[in-house]
Amino acid sequence: MHNKLEPHPDLPIDLPTAERIHAAVEHYGETAVVDSSVALLRAKNAGKDFLLYAGGRHALGILEGAPALYWPELWGARALLYVWGESAAPYIVVGLNNQAWRVREMCARVVQLRDLQVAPKLVRLTTDEVPRVRAAALHALAAQGTEENLPTIVQRLRDPDKEVRRAAQQARDVLQERWQLSRDPSQGEEQTHGTKHTHPER
Repeated sequence: MHNKLEPHPDLPIDLPTAERIHAAVEHYGETAVVDSSVALLRAKNAGKDFLLYAGGRHALGILEGAPALYWPELWGARALLYVWGESAAPYIVVGLNNQAWRVREMCARVVQLRDLQVAPKLVRLTTDEVPRVRAAALHALAAQGTEENLPTIVQRLRDPDKEVRRAAQQARDVLQERWQLSRDPSQGEEQTHGTKHTHPER
């Protein structure tokens, strides 16, 4: 007979992720939550209670025997959207190469939010096999890219996926404004005019 777990009533497993992570910070402290989030991202054991904070009711199913797959790694990365320490940065960068596309996508989102300067890795992700990863990479590249990244972004304007094309257009527009770039309609290429901004508009 399959036993159902009864989580401690103080564990907010049905609250939104942001509220769960906030509650975890109140319970454990910010540093401990960052460390535990990194542990999950690295596919390490961070304890049953923290897994519930990070994954909510879905995590309860895993503790009851459902396949874990990549979910704890994803939850560890996602938690770092809501709590942060510089010690987590290298693991987010490594996570861009995770075999699970959801983890790659989430790490790209964290890269964008936390302004981790890894443009070459984002360029590589713009050709990821999964459209959502390509789109996340383009959004992150828009936040930190330079005119050198424009050809990569323009190439994705012809992506077969509509959301990727939309992300590429947005990224192109951001770079055009930041670096004073304009498009040459005859060539479909972006040309530089005027003086570059020395500080990105964020």
